[in-house]
Amino acid sequence: MMVRAFVVLLITFVSGCGLRAAPVASTPPVPARAALSGFAAKIVEGAKLQLVHPADYTGEYFSIPYPNGDVPADKGACVDVVIRALRHAGYDLQKLVHEDMERHLSVYPRHGDRTDPNIDHRRVPNLRCFFSRFGLSLSTRTDGEFAKGWRPGDIVSWKLDSGQDHIGVLSDRIDDRGLPFVIHNLAQTAEEDVLTDWKITGHYRFPGAKPSP
Repeated sequence: MMVRAFVVLLITFVSGCGLRAAPVASTPPVPARAALSGFAAKIVEGAKLQLVHPADYTGEYFSIPYPNGDVPADKGACVDVVIRALRHAGYDLQKLVHEDMERHLSVYPRHGDRTDPNIDHRRVPNLRCFFSRFGLSLSTRTDGEFAKGWRPGDIVSWKLDSGQDHIGVLSDRIDDRGLPFVIHNLAQTAEEDVLTDWKITGHYRFPGAKPSP
């Protein structure tokens, strides 16, 4: 048990995500009801491209180029699903988060004495802070009419049962409750019906009404 706990702790270093032992069983998805806007469509497309060759989960620290740096394509954490999807839509979260943290370091929850463009944007709490500052913060409820507020391309964050943070991108496919599947990475990049599986801590739409940094 102590060895297993150590392994789980090691892989959650980067993003705060945990590791799933096996894929979640899901019902066959059906097409989403609403047509996508141009930007949301690009986010979803960027997320779905990652399903062609799914990245294996890793919490490893990488030294990456700046800007538009990325970890090896066959690896990644939950944060990298979001980063890659937004990059496909024309937004480099590495640069955007780094520049905002340079100016407002104290408002971000995960940092040392200075910014680190290799890792700062690859932490769930920092992405939540960034999206709350420059995106739309939306309801985290999924019941009744609130189900209609979850749109493809939105970003969702959770607190896993383990207490770790997790994040993903809403897909353009929905379940029989009218809720979208999520493209995320706990063990490998996957599109799954998991929106309500864990405690939702954030629901964001980016870009929002506020200008990007």
